[in-house]
Amino acid sequence: MSYHCEMKLDKMKVQNCFLFLFLLTGADLFAQTTSTTQRENIEAQRIGFITKELQLTSEEAEDFWPIYNRYRSELTAMRKGRFAGLMANKEKFNALSEEEMSKVIDNEFDFRQKELDLTRRYNAEFKKVLPIKKVARLYRAEQLFKIYLLKDNREEKSGNLPAH
Repeated sequence: MSYHCEMKLDKMKVQNCFLFLFLLTGADLFAQTTSTTQRENIEAQRIGFITKELQLTSEEAEDFWPIYNRYRSELTAMRKGRFAGLMANKEKFNALSEEEMSKVIDNEFDFRQKELDLTRRYNAEFKKVLPIKKVARLYRAEQLFKIYLLKDNREEKSGNLPAH
């Protein structure tokens, strides 16, 4: 294989890796590009979904929701910063050098580590106010909600509105 072909394949691998990184958090990017009304609707659905999945007692709910709301607020702020960085590179993405592309990927890993650190910190807080099984259900409910949002968005774009 020629050097030119190898370089082209390496660049494609890097681009595919970068694309894969963004697809993993597709629901969050979708939520960040929606209107305020849509975001409020999504948040209301998230609260309803989590409430149903966790089956919180009134005492648990009173302790849990302020902590969860702080967690979501910090997470949203982090993601907005990341999204701004992604949009800044959007137009010139394909023109980035190997070194610049590597930096973009490193930044993505740094972001994910910060996100994980935040989740671990709040996990300790959640365990103070909820039984461990409900904490586990919380993380499961968040993933299921992302799947629901992606499915809902796909069906809406195809013209098949999902039954809620």
